[in-house]
Amino acid sequence: MKILAALTFLLLACAVPTARFVAAGQVAPDLLAQADTVFQEMSELTGLPIKSPLKKQIISRPEVEKYLSETLHAEMTPWEIHIQEATLRAFGLVSPDFNLEKFLISFYTEQAAGFYDPHRKTMFIADWVEPDMQRLVLTHELTHALQDQNFDLEKFLKAVHQDDDASNARQAMVEGHATAAMIQQLIAPLKLEDMPSLEPLMATVIHQQYEEFPAFDRAPFFFRFQALFPYVEGMGFMQRGLQLGGWKRLNSLFNDPPRTTKEIFEPQAYFEKQPLPKISLTHPAPLAGITGLNFLAENTLGELGYYAVLGQLISEDEAKSVASGWLADRYLLYERPAAGPSAGVPQEAMPYTLVAQTRWSSPEVALTFFRDYRTILARKYPQLVPDQRSTTDLFVGAAATGQVIILRKGEQCLWAEGVPAAQAEDMLNWLNSR
Repeated sequence: MKILAALTFLLLACAVPTARFVAAGQVAPDLLAQADTVFQEMSELTGLPIKSPLKKQIISRPEVEKYLSETLHAEMTPWEIHIQEATLRAFGLVSPDFNLEKFLISFYTEQAAGFYDPHRKTMFIADWVEPDMQRLVLTHELTHALQDQNFDLEKFLKAVHQDDDASNARQAMVEGHATAAMIQQLIAPLKLEDMPSLEPLMATVIHQQYEEFPAFDRAPFFFRFQALFPYVEGMGFMQRGLQLGGWKRLNSLFNDPPRTTKEIFEPQAYFEKQPLPKISLTHPAPLAGITGLNFLAENTLGELGYYAVLGQLISEDEAKSVASGWLADRYLLYERPAAGPSAGVPQEAMPYTLVAQTRWSSPEVALTFFRDYRTILARKYPQLVPDQRSTTDLFVGAAATGQVIILRKGEQCLWAEGVPAAQAEDMLNWLNSR
């Protein structure tokens, strides 16, 4: 889901996860000069040349909230926000009355500690961060400025905007690169490539830090995991790249970035150029011509998406066990006119039809996912009534939204939710034909 990847600049504005904040205070007189010094230091560390002077501006917390709101509206139209909300609801990740715009502004405002904006080509320096942490924030964000001057971050991050998984992979690369630079500056003269994997330690520290933020702590697991992924897993990916060729190798990744989040989770998949399959999901013939059924979106969740879905709706232990077996997926989302949550419509009656196809590393992993998703369906649709045709590899049931079908075929799992009863048999046949 492009809940995070679509918000390019909001993500770049997200705080350096290790920074602790204090109440608004006096900005050090030499803060702007310090930014220039750090900019030069990070250029020398990463090997990315400075191509133009650094634009910088001091910003207050109220100004950050205003900036994030403006950026959200610049990055996403109301219709795009509607699609993202619908996708979250259709997968059962949020309540029917969930307001994505309000949530995101609150979620990121409380964490912002200064940020580089690649659209305005400006480093915004927060006026409330304690001086000891300003340098740490600047090492991370000014690495973004160097990335932008050398690779055009706006163009880089939007290049695959039709593929959520590829967008998330690129965003993890951008944040991982900046986080690796920040940590290298922090631990010098030790070299990051000579250290054991720092992912476990970093994940623990970040989780402890974020517990101080109420909006983050209250957020669904899906958001929390996707927010941390670019920093933790992205840094691990970059640490592996450092071991294979230093900063020159890392910088070359911007010209040949990973295409899936699986390659971020498992760096060897990228660096060894392991091939991954692709799924092309055509619009099901049984859904054609249904009155009022409107197509909303087609996309890919990827390993990151399914980890977050399983982690929230089953358990994180199950996500760790199953999601690594992801190889490919595609989903289609449709919407039907309905009264909507404001009229008290329960979640199981939300007006969505979801069709998905996934491929896993083995029939055994596919079967495990089949069982997990069948459990998820039972939780999403409390009124779900099983059909007598259901077997160990097939589940057919009736819910308030219509028929629900999920089947396993070897290494694949395919399903459809919210199918009108009159089209259920044809939809089952269509899924079987895939």
